[in-house]
Amino acid sequence: MDRLSLALVIVGAINWGLIGLFQFDLVAFLFGGQAALISRILYAVIGAAGLWSISLLFSPHERDAHVPHADGVNA
Repeated sequence: MDRLSLALVIVGAINWGLIGLFQFDLVAFLFGGQAALISRILYAVIGAAGLWSISLLFSPHERDAHVPHADGVNA
């Protein structure tokens, strides 16, 4: 779920970058405009993925799981 959310957040970030730089909404272009049902669903799913990804900020990283703590116990 984390990787899927990250992928969707990346799609959203690229879309926002295109909007900011070129005033071009790729999602709306591909799916028939901002008001089209599929575009609105995709915007909502990407927004939900962004909310899910907030949890990644507060979870330990996989690479940190094997680093011993000062007391010698792994995370």
